[in-house]
Amino acid sequence: MASDTGKKLIQIDVSSDTVCPWCFVGKKNLDKAMEQSKDKFDFEVRWHPFFLNPDAPKEGIRKSDFYKTKFGPVQFERATSRMTEIFRGLGLEYDMSGLTGNTMDSHRLITLAGHQGYDKQNVLVDELFQNYFCQGKYIGDKQVLLDAARKASIEGAEELLEDPSKGVDEVQEELNKYSSGISGVPHFVRLRKYQLSGGQPPHIFMRAFEMAAKGGA
Repeated sequence: MASDTGKKLIQIDVSSDTVCPWCFVGKKNLDKAMEQSKDKFDFEVRWHPFFLNPDAPKEGIRKSDFYKTKFGPVQFERATSRMTEIFRGLGLEYDMSGLTGNTMDSHRLITLAGHQGYDKQNVLVDELFQNYFCQGKYIGDKQVLLDAARKASIEGAEELLEDPSKGVDEVQEELNKYSSGISGVPHFVRLRKYQLSGGQPPHIFMRAFEMAAKGGA
């Protein structure tokens, strides 16, 4: 498929959760790969929901408490140290302060954003990742979500978040369509053929672009 510029259009579907650090790492590496490949290809990136902790409380719980309970104190410290190092390699500071919790509202907002343009959706996803992983903000908080939506120029966010049932069915449909057959995120699909999982480095994405463009799988 060619875009309006005449360059090959690479369509990328990403299944992701907004509290998954590897999803943020994967996004940053994907962004870098797309920037380095922009002379050859145009891109359309579409984000789809996944729930790492579908039963996480909506009211939120301290990140450190939640993950220490889930993984144990030793594994928690090791994982935190590793992610801190990985984030610094990307020019980011990994912040384990603040709350974690249910991510349904963030996925409802991301799905809404997709109807207003995938460029806006990508801006919103990046903003939510920055909020959660680098600024200690709780993305289950309505005001945090509204602020992120405003920065991404998303319309109708307040109306959506006022009604806890609005958009839930669509999120579930997206989940079933794009994420039901996978066990972890991030998960990337290009042209419905070439698939990658995890926080891959940029050169792996660039190789995938070439294979997708040639029709290889």
